[in-house]
Amino acid sequence: MPGRLAHRLVEQMAIPRRVSVIVPTHDRPLLLAEALASIRAIEGSDLSCEILIGDNGSEGQTRAVADRFGARYFAVNRSGAAAARNAGLRAATGDYIAHLDDDDLWTPSHVRSHLALLEAHPELDAVVGQIVSTDTDRHALGEPWPVDIARTDGDLFMTFMNYFPQVGGTIARASVRESVGEFDESLLGDADWDWHLRIAKRHRVGFVAVPSVLFRQRPAGSADQVPLRRAPYTRRIFFRHALPEWRRWESPREFVRSYGASMAPYYSYFYDAAMTRSRVGDFAGATAAIRHALGLAPFAAARAVIASEELRGSLLSAARAWLRPSREPRKP
Repeated sequence: MPGRLAHRLVEQMAIPRRVSVIVPTHDRPLLLAEALASIRAIEGSDLSCEILIGDNGSEGQTRAVADRFGARYFAVNRSGAAAARNAGLRAATGDYIAHLDDDDLWTPSHVRSHLALLEAHPELDAVVGQIVSTDTDRHALGEPWPVDIARTDGDLFMTFMNYFPQVGGTIARASVRESVGEFDESLLGDADWDWHLRIAKRHRVGFVAVPSVLFRQRPAGSADQVPLRRAPYTRRIFFRHALPEWRRWESPREFVRSYGASMAPYYSYFYDAAMTRSRVGDFAGATAAIRHALGLAPFAAARAVIASEELRGSLLSAARAWLRPSREPRKP
């Protein structure tokens, strides 16, 4: 019997697995080409990837990149990554669904570890891996995250309420498309977090401590409007899922902490922006970043200002600069 089981496992591993990889894009052909190359690089006799590109930008160069990498191309008229993802999701024919944003890269160690866990544990319907945050030159900004996930029973809903799984590190069985539906196209930000939460409510999710994605970050303070646009959608998603499941939180304090965790990436962005601007003497810019941080996470931002002499100095310098013109005598 053990010999038959081993033989069956060998046969299963010899059958090529087909993964549908959905890539939303918008006018970034050079970055897109790097992303698609990282997908093709992991293929082998045991694994093939069906690449599906949803494009809600201009068509020209993007279609050419898709053709070069043998990807299926879908022009999408509606704005937002969710609409672009759905175009690929509807057309996917693989046994598994994966994703990659057009400015990120898969690592060579991605996918196979996820598939091995899914094949060994049929009770799981999705697996998340580790993410490596990088700068724009692909240099790592820290250790892979998350380091670990405490739950081993596959119930990761509460885990996902406290951190955003980066969608490029997730692989799900194609069957989740029928059980949880498509991405919510009304969400112009964080629709992938909403999708993860819907999966975690209905299905068991596994975790592999394998760096899977190089997650490209913008320089601190380089794109203030991005987090400001996304934050209302994050707030909406949090309460959409948290309120119906309020019994899962042990106390109101834990609920508040969970909400704070959902807004932490935006606060961190503006905190880093404030520090960066302060160090180059842009005190007005630092003050604007602090103001945004206070609006998104008032308690955390207030604590940061109290604790940081540098931030307090920026606020005072900006205040002096603002008051100085009114104190100067008017010229005749």
